[in-house]
Order: sequence, then C-alpha cells, then structure tokens
Amino acid sequence: MTTGTDTTARAAAGLATPPGGLTTPAAGEPAPRPDATPATGGTAPAGAPLPKAPSPSGPSPSGPSPSGPAPAGAAPAAAGPTPAAEGTAPAAATAKGLAAGPAATRTTSAARAAVRVLKAAALRSAAVLALVALWEVAPRAGLVDATFLPPISEVAVAWWELAGDGRLADHTQASLVRSLGGFAIAVAVAVPLGLLIGWYRPLADFLGPLLEVFRNTAALALLPVFVLLLGIGETSKVSIVVYACLWPVLLNTISAVRNADPTLIRLARSMDLSTPRLFQKVILPASVPAVFTGIRLAGAVSILVLVAAEMIGAKAGLGYLINASQFNFAIPQMYAGIITISAIGVAFNQLLVTVERRLSVWRVPTA
Repeated sequence: MTTGTDTTARAAAGLATPPGGLTTPAAGEPAPRPDATPATGGTAPAGAPLPKAPSPSGPSPSGPSPSGPAPAGAAPAAAGPTPAAEGTAPAAATAKGLAAGPAATRTTSAARAAVRVLKAAALRSAAVLALVALWEVAPRAGLVDATFLPPISEVAVAWWELAGDGRLADHTQASLVRSLGGFAIAVAVAVPLGLLIGWYRPLADFLGPLLEVFRNTAALALLPVFVLLLGIGETSKVSIVVYACLWPVLLNTISAVRNADPTLIRLARSMDLSTPRLFQKVILPASVPAVFTGIRLAGAVSILVLVAAEMIGAKAGLGYLINASQFNFAIPQMYAGIITISAIGVAFNQLLVTVERRLSVWRVPTA
C-alpha cells in the first residue's frame, strides 16, 4: 500500500500517478525509474517535450489514404449497389402498390354494385318475363282460345304497325293531354285545400260531412252527369279526371298536416315563426311523403278514369282505340292499346317516385 511519504517523493521526482490508482510494485518486480515514461495512459514529466503527431497527409501505417492516388497496377474496386440504390426498388414497388390499392378497391366496389343491380333487375323482371312466356305459350299450346287471347308476338306485331303508321302516337297524345291536364288541376286545387282543412280545425269540422259524401261516390258513377252538364267534348273528360284525382291528394294532405310532429310545431312557435314560415319550414317538409302517396294514387286513377271516359263519345285516345278495336274484332290491336296504357302508368309512377325522392332528400332512410 502506498503511503503519503511515497506519494510526496514521487511528485518531487516528477512522476505522474498511474491511471489505475496509487499502487506499490509487487515483490520481485523492479521499481520504475524516475525518468521513465509510462507506456500507456501516463503523463509526460513536467517540462518534457511532447511527441509530434504524424502529419495527416503522410502515409498511414495501414496503407495509402482513401483520398490519395491508387497504386500503379491496382485493379479498380468493383462498383456495387449503394444502400440508397438498394432501397429505391422496394420503395418504388411499395409506392406502386399503395397507388394501385385504391384503384383496385374502387374496381371491386363497382363490380359488386353492378352485380347487385343486375340481381335486383333480374328479380324484379322475373315475374314479368314469366307472364310474357305464359302469354306466348298458352295460346299456342291450346290452353286458351287464340282468337280472344292471341300470342304476345302477334300483339307486338300489331303494336309495331300502329306505331309505324302514326295512329298509336295520335291516340297516346290525346289521352296524355286530357290525363295530365286533369291531374295537374287536381293537384293544384287539392294540396292547398288540404293544407287549410288540416290546419284549421273549424274549417275541417264544417267541410267534413260534405267531403265524406263526395269521396265515397265513384267517379264513373258521375260520368253521365258530367256528360249531361258539360257535353261530350273535352271539358267533360278533363272534369271527370279532376274529380277522380282530387280525393286521394286531398285526403292524404289533410292527414299529413294533422300528423305533423307537435314537438317541431311547438319549437317553431317558440322561435316566433309566422304561420307562412311555419308551413314552409315544418309543415310542408313533414307532409311531403304522405302528399306524394296521394299524388301517386291520383296518377294511376287519372289514366284509368280517362280510358273509361274515352269509351263514351270520344273520337281519339287510347280508350277509344281499345273500344273501336273490340267492335272491329281487331283483338291484337286492342291488347296493344292495353299494353300502352300499362306502360304509361308505370312510367308516370316512376317519374313521381323520382320527384318525391328529390323533395325528400332530408329524410333519414329507415332500416
């Protein structure tokens, strides 16, 4: 163990303390000389010159400097892929995969949507196609008399002949003018009247019995009355359509106003909304579904009643075409007129459904 006297002596001799601490040489080992410089980790004696470090530009013990010229005759090092170059290809492949991912997802979604649409169309048209096939096979197989129910192929030929010579277009135009005119007048009268009757209870109590009487009277039962009062011209036919279309729209509008959410009405009144603004913001949006249900019913009624009206005292129209074909025993033409009326009714109903959806975009779809 080194004592304080030894430490003082070594400091006087100019020797540094070993880095590992103050230790005493083991027995049998020679004591270090005072002028000796430690091999490693030692400190040069005080006043001794420091050794010069090798120049950076000089040759290194391990070989030439990396930036110096290569020895003559030495083969150039093979150019290998750098780490950046090695990582470029996987990165590009990953970017392409990420870019192709959304496109593939959109393509898959579009394909699934197309499959769903085709399945729905096939399901909806299956019954119609079955009816068409039965209509074609039954007369040819002798299940029904082909004289009174010809195959649908013969009906299609007759329809094409009527469309080719322009008669079908003339009759269709005459019927549409009457039907759409009466339908528009009925809607224009029934919707405001239904709003008033549904909102004002005294008016509903006053007109209620009269409405019950007329709505339970069939329109065709009043057809002779309309003909006697208005003649056999266009006025009587349009008037009977107006009368038939009035009641579905009127009654559904009254019901829609009475069934409006009372909480919404109270909230609107608490905001000091006037009656016109209350109708605009609350009553009319809430009444759209029920009102359009009545309008769709009125659209179907307008065509049905018109056909019956055209069979009496008309010179043009689909009803006249059907009646005249029956009298002339042109059975395929008669069925061609019936199919045309059915097609017009379906198209008119789909148009009303589209309009209803556009006006009811605020509604939350029910599950």
